[in-house]
Amino acid sequence: MATTKLKGNEVNLAGNTVNVGDKAPVVNVVAQDLSNIQVGGSSKSQILVVVPSLDTPVCASETRKFNEAAAKIDNAEVVVVSMDLPFAQKRFCTTEGIENLKVGSDFRNKDLANAYGVLVADGALAGVTCRAVFVIDANGVVTYKEICPEITEEPNYDAALSAAKGGAATSCCGGGCH
Repeated sequence: MATTKLKGNEVNLAGNTVNVGDKAPVVNVVAQDLSNIQVGGSSKSQILVVVPSLDTPVCASETRKFNEAAAKIDNAEVVVVSMDLPFAQKRFCTTEGIENLKVGSDFRNKDLANAYGVLVADGALAGVTCRAVFVIDANGVVTYKEICPEITEEPNYDAALSAAKGGAATSCCGGGCH
């Protein structure tokens, strides 16, 4: 079973393990208007940003940074996914001026969390997602994966954005997070 840490304490992650080179699972998350957002299987590259909750300072900062970066990336979409309800996500996006990326909720069935192996299985945050970034190319293949070794720390933005722009395939699963 994969693990990460929350404030130094190890927590287990549930679900399937997805690695660089694997075909990305195709799942739906819930958009702010309660429609579906499809992750994986898109005709363009996707940066899948997984956060525990937009209602935390680190997740909010991360979403703002990816929102800025998304405006500068051609032919790729950024999708931020959390377990927050779509209504709370909409309020966050309106307040923070988030308009260059999609924000989706995995609250219904935790399909994304289980398909990508990012569901926190125990500890204080059991039932939400850990902090992770996946880059999926236009062929639906995972070209970058980062499960932050500490949930309270931001990901390696440069590595994820480089992978999205066609940089070398990288796997950051245990170091390199900011």
